[in-house]
Amino acid sequence: MAITDRFVNDFKERMRIGDYEDDNLKRILEASEQDLLSKCGEFDIESHHGFRELVYERARYVYNDALEFFNANFQSQINALGMEKALSMILVDDDGNEIGVVQE
Repeated sequence: MAITDRFVNDFKERMRIGDYEDDNLKRILEASEQDLLSKCGEFDIESHHGFRELVYERARYVYNDALEFFNANFQSQINALGMEKALSMILVDDDGNEIGVVQE
């Protein structure tokens, strides 16, 4: 999913940043979204609050030139999203028995 102006504006408001960096912020947010999609699986930034928050946090670290600390500081959230995605792929029958895995 592409980062829209709405996400850029939300991030600017959150970080108290003026309008002078929109293009840079959009690149940072897009890179953050792509990095987290590769680590956690497919999530919709529009509808999944936890994923959106993690994208914003990674972008904050990039903006503040501290990206090297992000993975360690947010490892539990990254793992939780990965587990959520993995569990959502398991097919179960009406009795709760695993019957397969969704193929993407």
